Amino acid sequence: MTSTWIHKTEQSLVESHGLKHDEFDNIVKGLGREPNLTELGIFSAMWNEHCSYKSSKFWLKKLPTTGERVVQGPGENAGVIDIDDGDVAVFKMESHNHPSYIEPYQGAATGVGGILRDIFTMGARPVANLNALRFGEPSHPKTKHLLAGVVEGIGGYGNCIGIPTVGGEVNFHPSYNGNILVNAMTVGIAKKDKIFYSAAAGIGNPVVYVGSKTGRDGIHGATMASAEFDDDSEDKKPTVQVGDPFTEKLLLEACLELMKEEAIIAIQDMGAAGLTSSSIEMASKGNVGLEIDLTKVPMRASNMTAYELMLSESQERMLMVIDPAKEDMARKIFKKWDLEFEVIGRVTDTKNLVLNMHGKEEACIPINILVEDAPEYQRDYTISEPTKDYTIDPNSLNAETIVDDLIKMISHPNLCSRRWIWEQYDHMVMADTIVRPGSDAAVVRVHGTNKAIAMSTDCSPTYCKHNSFEGGKHAVVETWRNLIASGALPIAITDCMNFGNPEKPEIMGQFVECIRGMTEACSALNYPVVSGNVSLYNETNGEGIYPTPAIGGVGLIKNIEKTKTIAFKKIDSAIYLIGKTEGHLGNSHFLSIVQNQEIGSTPIINLDEELKNGKFILELVNKDLILSSHDVGEGGLLVAATEMSMSSGIGVSINTERKNHAYYFGEDQGRYLVEVDAADEQKFKQVAEDHKITIELIGRTIDAYLMIQDIGKVSVKDLKSESEKWFPNFTR
Repeated sequence: MTSTWIHKTEQSLVESHGLKHDEFDNIVKGLGREPNLTELGIFSAMWNEHCSYKSSKFWLKKLPTTGERVVQGPGENAGVIDIDDGDVAVFKMESHNHPSYIEPYQGAATGVGGILRDIFTMGARPVANLNALRFGEPSHPKTKHLLAGVVEGIGGYGNCIGIPTVGGEVNFHPSYNGNILVNAMTVGIAKKDKIFYSAAAGIGNPVVYVGSKTGRDGIHGATMASAEFDDDSEDKKPTVQVGDPFTEKLLLEACLELMKEEAIIAIQDMGAAGLTSSSIEMASKGNVGLEIDLTKVPMRASNMTAYELMLSESQERMLMVIDPAKEDMARKIFKKWDLEFEVIGRVTDTKNLVLNMHGKEEACIPINILVEDAPEYQRDYTISEPTKDYTIDPNSLNAETIVDDLIKMISHPNLCSRRWIWEQYDHMVMADTIVRPGSDAAVVRVHGTNKAIAMSTDCSPTYCKHNSFEGGKHAVVETWRNLIASGALPIAITDCMNFGNPEKPEIMGQFVECIRGMTEACSALNYPVVSGNVSLYNETNGEGIYPTPAIGGVGLIKNIEKTKTIAFKKIDSAIYLIGKTEGHLGNSHFLSIVQNQEIGSTPIINLDEELKNGKFILELVNKDLILSSHDVGEGGLLVAATEMSMSSGIGVSINTERKNHAYYFGEDQGRYLVEVDAADEQKFKQVAEDHKITIELIGRTIDAYLMIQDIGKVSVKDLKSESEKWFPNFTR
């Protein structure tokens, strides 16, 4: 070895690499010596929280990950599910939280670029992007800048590469003042027999670097994502990568073209930790070694060191193992697309990662030490008592304010129209978007067929904060309802687990309880987890975010003519509420928006009722007994009815015996609003009776007004105007 050795007494150097001293001692023990600087950097990348899941993998193993339609569960670049006819959907969600806070445009853009590569690495053509965003309170001095930069970055990358951004969620809360969340999701389509995996194989086969050149951007990006922020976070801007969507488009097409030639034995995106993680993951999964000559890595900066080359997170790069007989053909394809193509190493039988540069050995590390021997912690945790229930005195609220309170709610940043956001995204490119943003779920046709996939992202961090078990269930169930309401059969989810510092027992307790709730919901609904990501240490100066297990759900619509949206279809339809309503106001949007209070209990979810009501909705869809449908979620019944009116321009006259705030704004779970043609009402009620479903006729559609009998009315036009003005006014 020629590099400078690291002595374990150099504490600051070890700490600056995000390693604990007992972890460093384990490295020395595993190697039988002290690491050099390049090796220390490699261990830092592979053993940090972002790459090793050392605080979370014990609990993640408890999630259900198998099902009759699951082709590939967690452990690969993305999850894969069967969507019939030899087709599969490939999808995953990942975080780019820390980079997006430091540099919102590039952080969000490269988050989109990274998740896109995870999908086409598997051999799938990406067909849809989604996102789940969380920002601090609007009054915070950074929120406007961060919101504008993130939205522009997502749109800039997705629009340029030509993949539609079709759905997502955006919310604001003070807990994200110091740590915003930018979770990006991509869904792709492939043939079931043409999926590509990352396990390297074939002793002597060439290891090939393709894509862009390597620079010094993004070094220690994964390590930064595994640490808390402080007042010096702005100094970390050099760790944020810079993306190039036009190069990514070329890389996408080149990879898919080469995949058709059956030349690729293994392929891995160079994402977090760059060449380090991609090479080690390929070797580990294939149970082989790799020998790499770093002087052959295409570089865009002069005099780069082995340390820099291994830890750079420059974008738009892939690592492959290819059939040596097809090397020349593969090279021609990448040169045609004006991309780098260099053989930088070979597969070996040593089970070591060996790095050479300028004829000198820079590192030699057994793969098993980096992967199997990576730390796995069962951290101490404490489970907080769920917040106690809260019952509002009905006499304290005047029913005459219900319409005014509704307007306050739909004009609030957490419930208002997101049109300002999604109009910046090209959601129609590729011409297969069936349902655009603004409905319960986005729907994209499987090109050239009469079927479609439905997609949704969701989570309620406030629910998770006040009862992490029920909140975890809710995050899963909400996406399940969104897919159901669109007419889709829910198949599987991806997750992005965003939490604070896991070394704090109360934060680890939130994680444990959310996992427990998610596990229960996924199991009951036959809705397994096939991919995901964990983002911990989302804290600034000791203040952590609310627990945010963002969920991305994917389902199948076998016949696009059965697709449902939230938009009312005609006047004089009957509007029915499905599910039981007791008026749960604890932690509701009504309390937070109208009364400026975050109090009360998280609503309890009855998974048997969820399953029963969901199956009922799908039966109605299949029997053509409903015209439109909408999950009753945030804001409750009246907000849901208003959203259906605003989406269509058709009004609704609501006439029920219950005329109080708890009924109209309560957030009881397991509910839907459905529009039924007058001619089908008897058939509808008979099916409900057969399945013992709780239904309630709440009113009928009318022209142009939302009217609550004996309380008041407002025009749909005025409601829409109130709902759509907040974002343009805020960002002006």
